[in-house]
Amino acid sequence: MHFPELDSTNAYALKLLSKSNPAEGTVISTDFQQLGRGQLGSSWHAQARQNIMLSLILYPDFLLPKQQFRLNQAVALGVYDFVETLLSEPVRIKWPNDIYVGDQKLGGILIQNSILPTAINSSVVGIGINVNQVDFPPSLPNPCSLATLTRKDKNVRKLTARLCQHLERRYLQLKAGKHRQMQEEYLLCLYKFMEETLFQTADGRLISGRITGVTESGKLSIHHTNGAEHFGLKEIQLIQRS
Repeated sequence: MHFPELDSTNAYALKLLSKSNPAEGTVISTDFQQLGRGQLGSSWHAQARQNIMLSLILYPDFLLPKQQFRLNQAVALGVYDFVETLLSEPVRIKWPNDIYVGDQKLGGILIQNSILPTAINSSVVGIGINVNQVDFPPSLPNPCSLATLTRKDKNVRKLTARLCQHLERRYLQLKAGKHRQMQEEYLLCLYKFMEETLFQTADGRLISGRITGVTESGKLSIHHTNGAEHFGLKEIQLIQRS
């Protein structure tokens, strides 16, 4: 389902789920969304007809609520696989699921799950990837696009179809129970994995340490001089050095 303009592809997908039972794998894409969102309620800035903006409806009822992060890993790996086929530069996943090339952000993922007591009832997977956009708001600290990296314009609709193929492959891998393999691959792709890095915690502490892993629930494991700690999404942020 493609639209010239939407407020938000995730919002449209959620509304669709509230009124009907769309087929698993339903994709809602748009040329422009007015109210795109990122993690923690941040805005997603994208020019019309220049980028991939889509939401995917899934029913991962084979996952327990405590296994939600496995879906994040599968989706992030699917986007990683897709981007890696297009670039010669190293691609990385910045925890939990931003897509980085070098120290620049190429794309982001926002997953909204409907949870039952014993399973994930449905998931709306929102994905934004900068494709042909070359001008970005100055408020964005480190954006990039496929065009800024390759100096070439791409066909957004064709790339969207290719992205969906990579997402399907990873989702089927998740469905087949290959989560240990995916966890290992996710860590190998993880931005700053095992590198000495500066972080700031939600209570203002500065920590110099190494990312050593991610817990089953999706918390980031960091080893520093005082030991090891695990942090949730709102509890720590990486400090980009200029």
